[in-house]
Amino acid sequence: MKADVLNREGAVVGSVELNEDIFAIEPKPYVVHQAVVAYLANQRQGTQSAKTKAEVSGSGKKPWRQKGTGRARVGTKRNPVWYHGGVAFAPKPRDYDQKLNKKMRRLAMKSVFSSKASEGEIKFIDALTFEAPKTKEMVQVLSNLNCKKTLVVIAENDANVVKSVRNIPTANCTLVNTLNVYDMLNCDDMIITTAALEKIQEVYA
Repeated sequence: MKADVLNREGAVVGSVELNEDIFAIEPKPYVVHQAVVAYLANQRQGTQSAKTKAEVSGSGKKPWRQKGTGRARVGTKRNPVWYHGGVAFAPKPRDYDQKLNKKMRRLAMKSVFSSKASEGEIKFIDALTFEAPKTKEMVQVLSNLNCKKTLVVIAENDANVVKSVRNIPTANCTLVNTLNVYDMLNCDDMIITTAALEKIQEVYA
């Protein structure tokens, strides 16, 4: 399985061999779904907190006698119905983390790679370097490659590339070792450098 390699002007300058075990498998939507749910759950901080009626300040004394006053019965001024009362079923700090085993995580990544490759949403570029951060040049590269909402995948941390991408609202940049299913699905096109492709095939083969 081969794919064209483009330069920054969008011209074909060569081809690259793709591993069929990564870019040509039958996608497993249920595994991809589970990976996305786990990713989003793991982004939650779980720091929300509110006070129950046992924790708010106020007397625990019964405000008035149970019967004979004509008023509604009440046991404490801290009950959730009253102003300044506690919160019923108050949220408390908790851990939302979901575990996904290694095989499922790898299968989800391969499924997305294969799906995007079959739909022509992955473009391979020979090199992507800038002498200095230049958003304008990066916008031109995206235009030359006919990309819309784009995820740029690079092999090593390159500050000039990262800074060139980060001011573009429709583009995002990531490294191979921080690549995840959610970011891949949340874009229309992926630009992968040949150096990044080597790492991807080394990791997921």
